[in-house]
Amino acid sequence: MPDDDRRNRILVGTASWTDKSLLSSGWYPEGVSSPAERLAFYAARFPLVEVDATYYHPPAVRTVEAWRDRTPPDFTFNIKAFSLLTQHPTRTQNLYKDLREKLGSSRPTVYLRDVGQEIADQVWERFAATLLPLQEAGKLGAVLFQFPPWFTPGKDSREYILDCVRRCRPMRVCVEFRNSGWMTERNRDETLGFLASHGIPYVSVDMPQGHYSSIPPVMATTADLAVVRFHGHSDKWTSKNIEERFAYLYSEEELRKWAVEIGDLATRARTVHVLMNNCCADNSQRNAARLTTLLAELHAPVFQRQPESRQLPLPGLAPTSDPRFGRFADPGDHRSLTSKRGEPPLRRLTP
Repeated sequence: MPDDDRRNRILVGTASWTDKSLLSSGWYPEGVSSPAERLAFYAARFPLVEVDATYYHPPAVRTVEAWRDRTPPDFTFNIKAFSLLTQHPTRTQNLYKDLREKLGSSRPTVYLRDVGQEIADQVWERFAATLLPLQEAGKLGAVLFQFPPWFTPGKDSREYILDCVRRCRPMRVCVEFRNSGWMTERNRDETLGFLASHGIPYVSVDMPQGHYSSIPPVMATTADLAVVRFHGHSDKWTSKNIEERFAYLYSEEELRKWAVEIGDLATRARTVHVLMNNCCADNSQRNAARLTTLLAELHAPVFQRQPESRQLPLPGLAPTSDPRFGRFADPGDHRSLTSKRGEPPLRRLTP
């Protein structure tokens, strides 16, 4: 779909559609068991998904082509950047096989600084090239660069962000920080000003506070695309167990508050991507479905729905009103909402 047709919309989705706890939660009905069926089922209920698996291992071209071919024409993927490229530790075995052999390291994990410029350049080129089928089909929203807690604010870090943008072109990059220094009262304006000056979308977050990695819930627009990721408020945020870290279900009161804030954000951005990352069982799917309904209800006077999306048929499955599955009486409710653009660049939520 041409970029011009993707403007003035709120898209709601989840971070992943295949994690183990979701598959065992019962969200997918009986008979929906193959990769193609699961993605088709998900894409019939949400217009957006974030691919988390690409953080751990670069995808194969045929996998990306399958994502493209198994989703409706207007479906959007956000892709999480490979860990090596975000300066996280990366399992050596997850590098491309020939590059792993060329590196010849016996270390179980490596950082970008460990692999040398030649191998680093190859990883960048291959990762970006692999995503081109989605980009060319108009299905790639943004490549998410979630930087680690040790990625501190400063000149070198800002230059690295710009290098990420350059290497990913023509694909769009959005940025999430996990070092609180970027968004302190002292540094916040500089951080957001830097991103805005280069048209790089800032990723607003809702997450546990009081940690070194904690970023305050600042709803900011630094480009025509705004991204919001919900990580929940688990009291085990520092756990190495992924399900414990994200074991949180947003309440009705919380979702209503966020629906208001997201609606406000949409007046300052052409497109808003909202992603529930409280990926434990079917928490994110349940919250995403309810948030979508609230957005449609609360902003009906302000927003106008886009034309209803075409959905890929899923043989053998009838429509369901079960709220676990995120399917609504009006199939267009979960698709897109249009807004008018406004001026205010920043709004802070009370934690």
